[in-house]
Amino acid sequence: MNELGMPGLQEYIRERASQVEAELRRVMPDEWSVPATLSEAMNYSLLAGGKRLRPIFVLAAAEAVEGAIDLVPAALPVACAIEMIHTYSLIHDDLPAMDDDDYRRGRLTNHKVYGEAMAILAGDGLLTHAFYSVVQAARRHGVPADRALAIVEELSAFAGPKGMVGGQAADMLGEQGLTKLEELEYIHLRKTSDLIVFSLRAGAIVGGASPKQLEELETFGRCIGLAFQIQDDVLDLIGDAAKLGKPVKSDEKQLKVTYPYFIGLDASKRRIAELTEQGKAALEAAELANPLRLQQLADFLVEREF
Repeated sequence: MNELGMPGLQEYIRERASQVEAELRRVMPDEWSVPATLSEAMNYSLLAGGKRLRPIFVLAAAEAVEGAIDLVPAALPVACAIEMIHTYSLIHDDLPAMDDDDYRRGRLTNHKVYGEAMAILAGDGLLTHAFYSVVQAARRHGVPADRALAIVEELSAFAGPKGMVGGQAADMLGEQGLTKLEELEYIHLRKTSDLIVFSLRAGAIVGGASPKQLEELETFGRCIGLAFQIQDDVLDLIGDAAKLGKPVKSDEKQLKVTYPYFIGLDASKRRIAELTEQGKAALEAAELANPLRLQQLADFLVEREF
C-alpha cells in the first residue's frame, strides 16, 4: 500500500484485470444455443490474457469521476465490451488478407487454430456481442438508460468507419506507401487512440461526468493513445519478443512505415514523453475527484516493455 492507503499500480492492474477476466467468462448467457466451435474460437482470443488496459481505463475513469470504487460493477459490462471490440480487431488484423501474423499474445493466432472462416466469424461475434454487453450496464446494474445509450452511440463512432475501422482501412491503403508523418499519425489516432478515448469517456459517462470533464478526458486519451502506439513502434524495433508475446521487427519485415522510420528512435522517445505530459495536463484540467490511477496509468504506458 502507498502513503494514501491505496494499493500500488501493479496490484491495481492485477485486481482490475482479474475482475474483467471473471466477467468475460460469463458474458455469454448460459441459455443461448451457440455453436461450440464458434464459442471456442471467440473465447480462445478473448480469454488469451493481454494487458486489459482498455477495460482498466473504463473502470479507472468511472472511479476517477466519483472518487470511489462502487461504480466498478456498473462499469464492468462496458469494460468487457471494449475488450471484445479490441479482441475482434486483433483477430481480423492477424488474418492473411491483412497482417498475416502467425502468433498473438505468445500463441498461435485464431485463424491458425480454427481456420480463416471461423476466425472471421469469431471476430464478428465479438463485435456484435459488445453492444449487448453495454446494454447490460443498464439492465443489470442500474446505469441510467440515457447514459447506456450515449455509450452505445460512442462505441459505434469510435470503433467504426470514422474511428478504428477507418484507421485499419487507412493502414491497409498506407501499405502502398506512406509519405507523410501526418498520414501515419492519422492511422495511429484512429487505430489505437480512439479505443482508449472511448474507454475513458465511457467509464466517465457511467460515473456521470460533465461535458467539460469528457472533453478533457478525450484530449488525455488522444495524447496517451498516440504515445502508446509510438511506444509500440519503438518496442517493435528494440523490444523483447518474449515480453511482447509476438516477434519483434515485424513492421520492418512487412516494410511498414513507423514513427522511428520518419523521425528516428530518439525523437520518437521524446515525442512519447511530450504527449504523456500534454495528456496529464488535460487530465488535471478535468478536475476529477480522484485522477491518481489515470495519472499512474499514463506513466505506465510510457515505461512499459511489453
